[in-house]
Amino acid sequence: MILAAGRGERMRPLTDTLPKPLLKVDGKALIEYHIEALKDAGIRDIIINTAWLGEIIPEYLGDGAYWGVNLTYSHEHSALETAGGIRKALDFFEEQPFVVVNGDIWSDFDFELLNKPKAKAHLILVPNPQQHPHGDFGLDNGSVLASSDTQYTFSGIGVYQPQVFQGLELDKPEPLAPILRHLMEKQDVTGQLYQGQWRDIGTPERLDALNKEFQKPIKTINFDLKDGSDPQETS
Repeated sequence: MILAAGRGERMRPLTDTLPKPLLKVDGKALIEYHIEALKDAGIRDIIINTAWLGEIIPEYLGDGAYWGVNLTYSHEHSALETAGGIRKALDFFEEQPFVVVNGDIWSDFDFELLNKPKAKAHLILVPNPQQHPHGDFGLDNGSVLASSDTQYTFSGIGVYQPQVFQGLELDKPEPLAPILRHLMEKQDVTGQLYQGQWRDIGTPERLDALNKEFQKPIKTINFDLKDGSDPQETS
């Protein structure tokens, strides 16, 4: 499941006319990176929840045939927050564990690294970015803790058992964090630390910074020299 229902208030004015997951990094929509990564990991049945400007996402992505996946949409009249949106889409997963990824992050995470969770939830944590220095959760020998001396940031990528959401009221907004913290009290959340590329695209400035990273010139060395001079670096 790709979460794509949020309003993206901090991304305004960019999100006044475009859902945040359709904002582009290096000429490609954020959500396209997720679709490609999920497909590369063998995940081809994907549901996307929508709310704000929700009709634009199905118009842009279609049924997923372009990427070789099957896309389904779960439209919310108003955004149900993370857990509420998952609850609304729960029948799609047919009682099986499922992957959830936030539509407004960019990462090179390999979804093949994920296995069926032994606990109720399995979270991917990342080192704390500059804008979130105190992190969200701790990690101790594969168990995620509600608090710890060393905290990491929740990446927005996780695997969940359907039972986590089955008791929630349908079509009622529900945040995910309180549910996770309750499970952590029962030692029922596992996790792993990912130290690869990951960005939370939360503001226009962060989106611009990431795009500039893609535009950095790559230095190469020119060896095609016939005058005996030393090789030169070029961009």
